[in-house]
Amino acid sequence: MSEYDFEPIRGLPGVPPPGEEILWQGAPDWRSLACQAFHVRAVAAYFAAMLLWRMAGGLSSGQPPLQAIRAAILVTPIALVALATLTFFGWLNSRTTVYTITNRRVVMRFGAALTKSINIPFTIIEGAALKAYGTGVGDLALTLKAPNKIAFLQLWPHVRPWRVAAPQPTLRAVPGAAAVADILATAMRSRVAIEMAPADTAGRGQSASGPLRPAQPQTA
Repeated sequence: MSEYDFEPIRGLPGVPPPGEEILWQGAPDWRSLACQAFHVRAVAAYFAAMLLWRMAGGLSSGQPPLQAIRAAILVTPIALVALATLTFFGWLNSRTTVYTITNRRVVMRFGAALTKSINIPFTIIEGAALKAYGTGVGDLALTLKAPNKIAFLQLWPHVRPWRVAAPQPTLRAVPGAAAVADILATAMRSRVAIEMAPADTAGRGQSASGPLRPAQPQTA
């Protein structure tokens, strides 16, 4: 039995109510998540600088080049363990995360040891911002309407960096982020149109141009 066997539908804490449809589901790209959220590249650059500094220090103190290199290499095992650990965290978070967009809400399920499922209805989302990384992967950050707020530590690493005072839940390192952003925007516009429609037309779910429909479901 896996830790997610309790889910009636993958990524969701319960069966969606009538009328709710899943439009998209996906997970972070683990390589991008390791670099962006766990800063693997920055840590690698730090250890590389430390290695060069130790080597330069040994040479400047009069050590033979071979001895200086050997002294610097002593840092390598520590660097490899640190980088492997951070990379593993990126992979594990990707494997245990499912992002879901329906025609009514965004759901974020994540956590390896302690699973969390956070529901964010469209009604409390003020806006969304896309940050693309040039490879098709990107972050989709959600701005919540005041006074709605979710604690930064409760969301991490699925939160926009450095926004501690006003945390923004974020779909991190999402492949095909631009297409996912379009799905979310279309779903939110459709929902707003339905909620703002007059009672007589909202009941029929139609307008002059035909029925209001969310975007077609897609899977990453």
